[in-house]
Amino acid sequence: MADSVYKVITLVGTSTESWEKAAAAAVEQASKTLRDLRIAEVDELDMQLENGKITSYRAKVRISFKYEGK
Repeated sequence: MADSVYKVITLVGTSTESWEKAAAAAVEQASKTLRDLRIAEVDELDMQLENGKITSYRAKVRISFKYEGK
């Protein structure tokens, strides 16, 4: 098996419905511009609040993809 290198980036996805949809939004966005996505790891979850109510869910997601250096 050949050696491989992977790059890791962090994205923050948001959703007004759930953390799951927030994480999915981050992965969906990454898949539009990156190839060979390998692993998505939810690193942190939080919520934005306004007047004591949840306005959005946020998921900080670390995404790795195969790195093809030049």
